[in-house]
Amino acid sequence: MKTFRRRGKRIKEKDDSLVFQFIFFGLSGVWLVSFIPFHLSFLLSTTWQFDVFQAHFISSYGLATLLISLAITTGCAYIYYRYQYDKIKQIIHRQKLAKMILENGWYETKQVTQEGFFKDIPSNKTKEKISHFPKMYYRFEKGLLHIQVEITLGKYQEPLLNLEKKLESGLYCELVSKELHDSYVEYVLFYDMIANRISIEEVTAQNGCLKMMKSLYWEYDKLPHMLIAGGTGGGKTYFILTLIEALLKTDAKLYILDPKNADLADLATVMLDVYYKKEDMITCIDQFYEAMMARSEEMKQMPNYKTGENYAYLGLSPHFLVFDEYVAFMEMLASKENTAVLTKLKQIVMLGRQAGFFLILACQRPDAKYLGDGIRDQFNFRVALGRMSELGYGMMFGSDVQKQFFLKQIKGRGYVDKGDNVISEFYTPLVPKGHDFLKEIGKLAS
Repeated sequence: MKTFRRRGKRIKEKDDSLVFQFIFFGLSGVWLVSFIPFHLSFLLSTTWQFDVFQAHFISSYGLATLLISLAITTGCAYIYYRYQYDKIKQIIHRQKLAKMILENGWYETKQVTQEGFFKDIPSNKTKEKISHFPKMYYRFEKGLLHIQVEITLGKYQEPLLNLEKKLESGLYCELVSKELHDSYVEYVLFYDMIANRISIEEVTAQNGCLKMMKSLYWEYDKLPHMLIAGGTGGGKTYFILTLIEALLKTDAKLYILDPKNADLADLATVMLDVYYKKEDMITCIDQFYEAMMARSEEMKQMPNYKTGENYAYLGLSPHFLVFDEYVAFMEMLASKENTAVLTKLKQIVMLGRQAGFFLILACQRPDAKYLGDGIRDQFNFRVALGRMSELGYGMMFGSDVQKQFFLKQIKGRGYVDKGDNVISEFYTPLVPKGHDFLKEIGKLAS
């Protein structure tokens, strides 16, 4: 029983009409419970004659109670739909999974002899009967769907091992993880991704983790460096400002680069180390790199230094270089300057994790021209916001990614890879109307 509860409810072939069964039997049960009490005394006292029943139930009293019971049934159905919508969605999901198996033919059948009307007379009629239906289990837990499929080395093993696209598009969910266990594979999906969206006040950084959504964290101590891509109107700037505000609530030291002298450059009025001029930005990158190298040497000289431990173990603060419009900046540089900057950035993304030096890079599209030589692969947390082309998604997450990208007209929506090569839907933290980033960041920076 413990294994059964852990796996969830078994998907069966008869579940292809589960929604109808649930509605029919559910409403019928509620109607009977609400209708019978009005006529209980009559049913117990009368004789079982059709004309007596007919006269009673078509009387004004019988019709009135019928209408009352129908109203109660309708009210109960509305209340259940209003407050137990998740339960209804689970039933719909189970029906869709059963239909998926049946319509794709992922089951085995056998021919059985059909009995005639007279059992003692042999019948030549045969009918097809399902002899093997794949073992699939469905479980809903803490906003996540857990779908487990048994793997039996049969002829349907390959499609059952690659259900990601079907599950995401068919159940309208987002894949969180796919894990192969002994004899079965488990798919974990977010049921309602937008419900996991948090407000800017809930974005907190603690123990090397920055909370992005209710169940989504950027573990920058383990999976360093963030790459953000998105066009105009996708919510990229507000997202970066949210990250800056959250990181300033810790002991982190921030450096801000904005080559277009736009929104991030305005932070120069309330905090230090904000640059928008080309020469100042190049100098900041050099200083950030040199500080990283110096700390790496200093850490080895500390009395409590231990091989394999990072800056946090030694009580040091993290440093973040927030670089907006990176591609636009690289296009400003001459060839020699371009090479020098790329070299420094490559060293930062390769060596920064241990010393606590992290890069948050933002651009409209991660052009391989300026993120070559394996630099892009070192950005473990990647966010694509707003409308992007297939080419843009390919540049962001890799051209071989088996993922269907859908556009929804919601500001701050996009896709994220948090470092596990699983791409899921993402929503930036909500910023309330009237929130003054300059004012709040100024308070924290002071």
